[in-house]
Amino acid sequence: MKPVPTIDAHHHIWRLNDLPWLSGPQVPRIFGPYQPICRDYTIEEYRGDIAGCDIVKSIYIQTNWPAGQSYDEARWVQSVSDETGWPHANVAHADLADADAGLLIARLAKLTATRGIRQQLHWHRNPQYSFAPGPEVMNGAEWRRGLAMLGDHGLLFEIQIFADQMADGARLAKSFPATVFVLEHAGMLEDMSPGGLQVWREGLKSLADCPNVNVKLSGLGTFVHACREDLMKFIVTETVALFGADRCFFGSNFPIEKLWTDYKTLYRTFRSAIADLSDRDQAAILHDTAARLYRIG
Repeated sequence: MKPVPTIDAHHHIWRLNDLPWLSGPQVPRIFGPYQPICRDYTIEEYRGDIAGCDIVKSIYIQTNWPAGQSYDEARWVQSVSDETGWPHANVAHADLADADAGLLIARLAKLTATRGIRQQLHWHRNPQYSFAPGPEVMNGAEWRRGLAMLGDHGLLFEIQIFADQMADGARLAKSFPATVFVLEHAGMLEDMSPGGLQVWREGLKSLADCPNVNVKLSGLGTFVHACREDLMKFIVTETVALFGADRCFFGSNFPIEKLWTDYKTLYRTFRSAIADLSDRDQAAILHDTAARLYRIG
């Protein structure tokens, strides 16, 4: 397997005391029991995890610090980047429905690492899988007013939704054609029954019809709590067939995936899952798409 410079477009570092969802009593979550990651996860540990792989740059994704501390999180990430050179870009958090969202977005945009915003919108009938208070947050007028402000600063939006929310997601993308969207975790395939696969495929197709929507191929072991090449290859193949490699890119979702695998195994399994694609498409997925979207070429 020849070396390919790779951008990890989905990883987290964190300080445990800043994350109540980790430091408080454990509650059921998508990724199962998470005691092993209830500790500081530093950039030094992350760089140790990627040793021996071909990772040349990384992008941090917000980790839901307590309400009112979104700027504090982004400023801390910026300080780590300034000190160590890693991560190379940051996707910060903002509650886009907040009346002061515009002020926060403007402050975040002044931090040189900021490239986008994530506010988790995924809702599911199973409360263990839900994050948003309901399935239609993205349809609210106040929330959309906040989303419109991202364009003023050249920021993308990372949209995290389940398959039955994708029709609304496609309508959102069509309503904001100048905004770049990134679909998290290839749409979080959690129901692999024939009916579940049909809803997921139809949802992906509706999003693929929006040229401003891209896909992050990350978190592919979340619902099986394992690093499985068969599942990874299936999801990647289906997604790339709809979106094309130029709109798809790799993300590790570390350290969450560290609950059931190590980084080298995850990375080599992903490389094997895309091995049938052309060299050009592999390079797009591993490096070029993320470099373009997050402006870290």
